[in-house]
Amino acid sequence: MIGVIGGYGDVGEHAVRALHRAGQRLRIGGRDARAAAHAARRVDGAEHAAVDITDPGSVRAFAEGLRALVVCAGPSRFTGTTAADAALAAGADYLDAAGDAPHAQPEGAPFVRAGRTAVLSAGLRPGLTGLFPRAVAGWARADGLTRVHGLSVHTRVVDRFTRTAALEYVHGAAAGAARPLAAWRDGAPRARALTRRTATDLPFFPGRNTLLPQLTAEDERLARDLGLERGDWLTVLSGEHVTAAFDRVHTLPPGEAADLLCRAGLLDLAGRRTSVTLAVTAEGTGPHGPGSRTAVLHGTGNAPLSGAVLARATLAVLRGDIPPGCHQAADVLDPEATVTALTADDGSGAPPPPARVVHLPTDTAPFTAGAATEEGTL
Repeated sequence: MIGVIGGYGDVGEHAVRALHRAGQRLRIGGRDARAAAHAARRVDGAEHAAVDITDPGSVRAFAEGLRALVVCAGPSRFTGTTAADAALAAGADYLDAAGDAPHAQPEGAPFVRAGRTAVLSAGLRPGLTGLFPRAVAGWARADGLTRVHGLSVHTRVVDRFTRTAALEYVHGAAAGAARPLAAWRDGAPRARALTRRTATDLPFFPGRNTLLPQLTAEDERLARDLGLERGDWLTVLSGEHVTAAFDRVHTLPPGEAADLLCRAGLLDLAGRRTSVTLAVTAEGTGPHGPGSRTAVLHGTGNAPLSGAVLARATLAVLRGDIPPGCHQAADVLDPEATVTALTADDGSGAPPPPARVVHLPTDTAPFTAGAATEEGTL
């Protein structure tokens, strides 16, 4: 049986559905016992229980008898490794949609000794934002590029902020989880390699957008693994309210900053559909000289994609595809298989897949950020 803490929330609901469709028995939990019971009634054979992820005893009781404990609750600054420790004590594997921050990462050695696996950062960002560029690099190599030396990644999320997601962002920003304005140059991070820019009608991103360069721990691991010489990661903001909120969160107490992000997200989403766009260009060389491969992933929103990635990671652990220890999802999941699963329609009559991928013709000109028209601070 798989236990899902936060299984009635935005991400948890999608993870539960995907795991149920895969034939898994489920135990759904969270602080709100009535919400957990309601969610369980929608899933044949599911159990439900109240569980407080900040209470070690409560989580240990919830984890008893589970094969895997899946967490879709947070923020990780307040939950720490409580759930991971409880999973280990119960002899269960552990998966978390978040967890890229140092305070949320359990020690890997105890999991290795117990023969159990922990997979963190199994959501959209981090998670899919590391897996999709790896998949594009793999497709570039399949095209005949023997070496991929450059990567350009543009990410846009048009969606609301949940309070948990907003707090994760605020605490991550305060802790320096990402290097603002940094990029990967000559095989290493370089501070202030890029500037904040505004650009109009970028390929795949119509209208006026603000481009915020940053380099996260996930990006740096990816750059090292691929042996990149150059890498640019840019967040694309198309809403004026979230853009303004990003400039202010550093000056406010965490709670106020999170509230600001939540309001800004709702204002920018008004009249628009939720969406996620990841545009990736991989550049390299092959027997016939330089070349590139560009692909664009269009997703239906943060929660469907995060839930789908989390479910895929859980199933991979259950199959034994990932060795014992503590891992980041983007580092251990099969990137091309994961992207294929997110875009495949299984014909079961279930909801349509949460993403589709558009492949540009081989040797299409690399994605470029366009001319800089404004500088600012992040």
